[in-house]
Amino acid sequence: MSRFAPVCLLAGLVAATGATAAEEKNEVTDRYAWLEDVTGEKPLQWVHAQNAKAEAEIAATPQFRRLEADIRAILDSDAKIPGVEKIGPYYYNFWKDKDHERGLWRRTTLDEYRKPNPQWETVLDLDALNKAEGENWVWHGADCLKPEYVRCLVALSRGGSDADVTREFDLAKKEWVKDGFFRPEAKGGLGWVDENTVYVFTDFGEGSLTSSGYPRIVKEWKRGTPLSAAKVVYEGRADDMYIAAVHDHTPGFERDFVSRTIAFYNDELYLRGKDGALTKIDAPNSASKSAHREWLTLELREPWTVGGKAYKAGSLLAAKFDDFIAGKHDFTVLFEPTDTTSLASYSWTKNYLVLNVLDDVKNKLRVLKPQDGGEWAASDFTGAPAIGTLGVGAVDSDESDAVWLTSTDYLTPTTLSIAEIGKQPEALKSNPAFFDASNDVVEQHFATSKDGTKVPYFLVRPKGLKYDGKAPTLLYGYGGFEISLTPSYSGGVGKGWLEKGGVYAVANIRGGGEYGPRWHQAALKANRHKAYEDFAAVAEDLVANGITSPKHLGIQGGSNGGLLMGNMLTQYPQLFGAVVCQVPLLDMKRYSHLLAGASWMAEYGNPDTADWEFIKTFSPYHLFDADKDYPATLFMTSTRDDRVHPGHARKMYALMSEAGKDVRYYENVEGGHGGAANNAQSAHMNALAYTFLWQRLAD
Repeated sequence: MSRFAPVCLLAGLVAATGATAAEEKNEVTDRYAWLEDVTGEKPLQWVHAQNAKAEAEIAATPQFRRLEADIRAILDSDAKIPGVEKIGPYYYNFWKDKDHERGLWRRTTLDEYRKPNPQWETVLDLDALNKAEGENWVWHGADCLKPEYVRCLVALSRGGSDADVTREFDLAKKEWVKDGFFRPEAKGGLGWVDENTVYVFTDFGEGSLTSSGYPRIVKEWKRGTPLSAAKVVYEGRADDMYIAAVHDHTPGFERDFVSRTIAFYNDELYLRGKDGALTKIDAPNSASKSAHREWLTLELREPWTVGGKAYKAGSLLAAKFDDFIAGKHDFTVLFEPTDTTSLASYSWTKNYLVLNVLDDVKNKLRVLKPQDGGEWAASDFTGAPAIGTLGVGAVDSDESDAVWLTSTDYLTPTTLSIAEIGKQPEALKSNPAFFDASNDVVEQHFATSKDGTKVPYFLVRPKGLKYDGKAPTLLYGYGGFEISLTPSYSGGVGKGWLEKGGVYAVANIRGGGEYGPRWHQAALKANRHKAYEDFAAVAEDLVANGITSPKHLGIQGGSNGGLLMGNMLTQYPQLFGAVVCQVPLLDMKRYSHLLAGASWMAEYGNPDTADWEFIKTFSPYHLFDADKDYPATLFMTSTRDDRVHPGHARKMYALMSEAGKDVRYYENVEGGHGGAANNAQSAHMNALAYTFLWQRLAD
């Protein structure tokens, strides 16, 4: 629950070495602030004009149209894996294709799912719903009430924004519940307590949201009463990030929890008694806290000494939940990191715990089982693939020890298996090969960053690559919020880049989670520059090894990765021939005042304090220098992105365009933070990016 997420055009804008009086004035004088009015008539007219220019330059060729059609065919393919979620006796899937742009929520049985072409029963048709209601709903998921699984709380978003509505749905009748629970459009959610009670955390009116725009208050709401009559369960502070509550429906272990997320990786978890009293789970705020049946698990992000014992950051600890609440602090260490390993994830089945460990960014699975007397038996995961990125998730942690097992890499289509712990996995579905990978090979390399740190990166290249520095190469990165980039199969990357002979690289830079909390924390706030130095080191390594050269090297990233792109653009322009900067943060003076920006201050710092002294050293909007040369750049964002404000991309483009730089801009009218609301939009956006890169890097 707790992990729920400028400037006048003058030379010499705020540099890392300090600011002149004129530059200081520029920090508070923003000629392009009017572009922050997301849906204003004048800004949208401006957006449409820039879109038309970009379309005319990039999309008006037969090559673009072929690539767009190829990517659309991949996204619409009936042969791709229909991922499923077990809800009661059925297995549910949300499916989009050319005939169902917004998607079908549908279900089948496991026996039917095993067949090459399962028969599906449609539960909810979003395209038909949109037509009937005159809306543009995008699916945000469903929460169905155990154990009957008849009533569901369905979340729908207009155009793909984070803000959504929640409506009650009857699975048996396959229709909306008349006068059922309904949460108006806002960021937040509903969660079942019982058939007639929900937890609601949403916009209740003035003062009910945090400065990040998320719920500050959670209430208990009874069926048949107005939302205004819901009873307050907990109120957070305005500077918190997100307040929520959840009921654990596990038979025999029913509990209620309230979470107070203060910032990313900084939260408090409370056990809510039947009388409404809250008991804090006495563990570090930085630890990820989770209850499963009789167990409490803590994933540490900082060292912790408790009960006379010291535990390392990155460790996973387990204790009996009731004993811990009673004041005992006896833990079993289930995982402890090494110099090369980190815990990627873990998943409970009814009787087992499966650990998914990264060792130099390669997955390894381990199975643990609690024994009488407090010991845990450890074993290998039977039948786990030896190579590739592995994912594990319980099929039904209340009822069985079955797990879903996925395996993939850059050149191998994803395979989905079902496995009973201790038995060989049964392969159920595999994606088709969406591109010809026979001429490529995957390698892992390590670059040396400015401070001597070894930075891994993956390289996908033609087997017969000539190391003459001429290969068009695309380098991708993110480097934030403890998110790891592991190999995965992408039909879009394959068709749009690899199949055409391009080299593809992915940098596992600091700020990510590839080596656990230490890798993330190494690039926080004043140390943000280390993430950028890492990425630059990978770029330089690609050149030093003769794979490519700056004129043939393009880079791409979105969101925090868009901030990475902005810093590569402004701080290392000589290293690159083209930049694709998607849904980016760029104005780091204003970011905490735009949409969800305040929730990221633990990552970047608070620009309204002395932190600005280091933040301005990685604020691309302020680092831009009209007298410098910059690589060709494409900014891409979405009008409906209510997480990272489109004003970042709008203003940076305006700044660079007025200075006569080689830059273009495209803003999708829908899509939210993901950039696209349906397969057609996704195909168009991807085709724009790859076509632009080929135009700039292949000559």
